[in-house]
Amino acid sequence: MNNHPNTQKEELHKRLERFQNQCREKGLRVTKQRQEIFRTVAESCAHPSAEAVFVSVRKNLPNVSLDTVYRTLASLEEMDLLTRVGLSSKARFDGDLRPHCHFVCTRCGEVYDIFPQKGEAFTLPAGARELGEVKQVNLQFRGICKKCQGHK
Repeated sequence: MNNHPNTQKEELHKRLERFQNQCREKGLRVTKQRQEIFRTVAESCAHPSAEAVFVSVRKNLPNVSLDTVYRTLASLEEMDLLTRVGLSSKARFDGDLRPHCHFVCTRCGEVYDIFPQKGEAFTLPAGARELGEVKQVNLQFRGICKKCQGHK
């Protein structure tokens, strides 16, 4: 999220509001577990793994299971509230649905956000629209991050 505290709070509030609205639309209760799992991802810039979400959520909800975290993350992804990013062997989750892409380090698995600069735009190839309605774009660049390049 943006580094400005007020902007971060506003963005998190929007995400939580969307989460609650989506749950209601799908007929799902807004349980403490579901909300805490979503909040953990939504307020993180680190693209946490399911295991990292589990560790964080257990601080407030010690009875939550890893299976519950996995199932909840999958349902939140199906509801278009989160996206899965990173390497298939080490999935990470992103609660920031603003247009951006990711740089994924193939060595350490770290995921970095890349937001378009002013005047830049993501353009959808015409062929994609011809195939159907595009609901989400997930653009990932894969390579070796600068931290890993320094540890040769």
